[in-house]
Parts: sequence; C-alpha cells; structure tokens
Amino acid sequence: MPSSKPSDATLRLIAESYQRLTGKPLLEHLPLHENDSELRAAIWEAPRAIVAHGTEVDPIFFYANDYALRCFEMTFDEFSRLPSRLSAEPVLQDAREQVLRKVMECGYIDGYSGIRIASSGKRFTIADCTLWNLIDEQGDYHGQAAVFVALP
Repeated sequence: MPSSKPSDATLRLIAESYQRLTGKPLLEHLPLHENDSELRAAIWEAPRAIVAHGTEVDPIFFYANDYALRCFEMTFDEFSRLPSRLSAEPVLQDAREQVLRKVMECGYIDGYSGIRIASSGKRFTIADCTLWNLIDEQGDYHGQAAVFVALP
C-alpha cells in the first residue's frame, strides 16, 4: 500500500461516483458497504488500473492503485506528484485533453483506449477504459478518474 495513503473518503468517492454515474460497481464484489479497510484493499489490489486526478488548473494525480503504479513504473509518492497530462506523450496530450473535456460534459465515457508512457519511456496501451467525473453525493466536482487494463 502507498506510504502516504489517500483517505478512506477519497477511495469511497472514487468507487461511489463511478457507480452513481455508470450504474455499475467499479469492481465486481466491491465492498462499498463493508468496512473501509476492505474497500481500500479491494481497490489497491484490483486486477485493473485505477487512477484519479484533482481539480487543479494542471491536474495532479492523487491516486493510483498497485496495478497502475506497475504500468507507469512509479512509486505512489512519485505518481501522486505527476501532472496527469504527463501520463501521455506530448504529441498525444491534445487527444487526451479532448477526451477529458468530453467526460466533463457527459459525466463518463467507456470503451476508450490510448497510448500512455511509463517513467522508463516504455509505451503501453490502455484499453477497455472508463473515465468518469468524481462527483460527491451533493453534486460537487472533485476531479476525474479512470479504470483500465494495460496492453504491451
């Protein structure tokens, strides 16, 4: 688990906003109504990457699970300082930004795929990706998140 762990409320926001927007659980058998340590473990150990960034002008990632950290070849502390635009190569950042604007308008999109770059420079494909807005129960916006699988 990450050394500077996100709050249980943050993880609950990621999972609950996904379910609220898509009508489906983020992960099969995700323990939304169980204790927070079970929710934390389920998201951290998920068989898919889960990442989230905040609302800054140049949004910074604030969460990545173990799968995502392995994809990006970073520690949690490194990833949680990364502007999310830098997860894509400069030539692909405009396309990525267009997708995020569409998510902002629609609430979520699924079926997205794209190329991302690890800290080593290795490129990988994200596939079967759903991106969604982090919206709390009061309708307040807290950023965006994504869940995906990585292909070589």
